[in-house]
Amino acid sequence: MSVNAISEYKAEPKDRVENFHGMQLLYIYWPHHLMFCSPFAVMVAPDMTFGDFLEQVLKPAVASHPDSARADFLKAEWKLNDEPFTPDVSATMKDSGIDHKSMLTVTTPGLDGISGSGS
Repeated sequence: MSVNAISEYKAEPKDRVENFHGMQLLYIYWPHHLMFCSPFAVMVAPDMTFGDFLEQVLKPAVASHPDSARADFLKAEWKLNDEPFTPDVSATMKDSGIDHKSMLTVTTPGLDGISGSGS
């Protein structure tokens, strides 16, 4: 059944980068770790180095997962917006091409969730 709007719908997105006071949203997805049921969003500064992101944002964000203690994120397989990505720990997020609402996918070979269940 089709639906017709009875008025013109106008909305202003609230998640525009201008609304984050110099910060930006970054989505993170860790496949085979569905304890985190979907990509999660964090706020990062564009001038934060990737190494600082790993230590100050990613590791604390996933610390509750049993695999996190064994995860070597420097040897992980990375994708940025579904494209292969090789992080440079000394480069800033901005210089790495990571911008507002980018998505990082980090795959950690050999770690497949709680007891290999994918969760």
